[in-house]
Amino acid sequence: MAISAYTPLKSPSSFHGDSLPTSLPSFSLLHGRSRKGVVVFARRLKGLEEAMKIKRERELQATKPKRGPPLRRGRVSPTLPVPDHILKPPYVGSLQLPELSRDYQIHDSDGIARMREACQLAARVLDYAGTLVRPSVTTDEIDKAVHQMIVDNGAYPSPLGYGGFPKSVCTSVNECMCHGIPDSRQLQDGDIINIDVTVYLNGYHGDTSKTYLCGNVSEPLKQLVKVTEECLEKGIALCKDGASFNKIGKRISEHAEKYNYGVVERFVGHGVGSVFHSEPIIYHHKNDYPGQMVEGMTFTIEPILTMGSIECITWGDNWTTVTADGSPAAQFEHSILITRTGAEILTRC
Repeated sequence: MAISAYTPLKSPSSFHGDSLPTSLPSFSLLHGRSRKGVVVFARRLKGLEEAMKIKRERELQATKPKRGPPLRRGRVSPTLPVPDHILKPPYVGSLQLPELSRDYQIHDSDGIARMREACQLAARVLDYAGTLVRPSVTTDEIDKAVHQMIVDNGAYPSPLGYGGFPKSVCTSVNECMCHGIPDSRQLQDGDIINIDVTVYLNGYHGDTSKTYLCGNVSEPLKQLVKVTEECLEKGIALCKDGASFNKIGKRISEHAEKYNYGVVERFVGHGVGSVFHSEPIIYHHKNDYPGQMVEGMTFTIEPILTMGSIECITWGDNWTTVTADGSPAAQFEHSILITRTGAEILTRC
């Protein structure tokens, strides 16, 4: 389950707030050139960027699939109950968003074993949810099936009650970037749907998501989904003890740009473990934020790619977030464990 990058540190999933501060390099210091020469260079660069932007927009128009009717909210059914004997995370019962923990989640052998168990359950639940994706099925039906499988395995569906989220899974269809609330809308032939599953088992959260194809999906949408998954895999491939977090965003952006896709900046990956959301924040776009991975650390990587604008609009339910221009979006997510030589994908079946 992604969190928003455009919020203060203590507020992990709010969809409102000021943008992060940015800084620009001083032109007078660039390559030791004179201020006049650099201004000319900057103007040329600006013109090149504008030309590239126009080129990308034209290419996107040529490859965009035929757009169906915009996503509309259906009827949201009552929240499902969880048996009393199941251990619940501490935020259950409060409508307030939990504060983002500043502590990295670095585990001993017992913690790693518990993380593996939670993440493997999440992976199995997600795999099962994917088998339900077909035309005419409602996202509410998917939620009910996911909820039942999770509680049958003695776990709690982590999204349920998180900051007031009313359902046990996030279902994000077509132009929905993330945090879609399951409802009575039937899936249509040609839809794509991201299903985001998180379970809380024995005091640890396992978090994963995947975008599925529903029926006969157009080739441009299939490519978007394929490339998004490739971006996730490429980001994971460079993870290991001592690696810089910012390499993830660089690698993802480079691959997405080959296909003229936008990488959403607003929603980020996060530390995961005994706490649902914690440091480190994982940016999926090119960035210079500091920080290095440490052996035994667990966090998510969950890039969102779009075929158009990376800007977003959040519905009145304060969760469902769609692309500003209605263009399709896809997302994939894994929880990973940093090892000395690489990364173990905890949520891979």
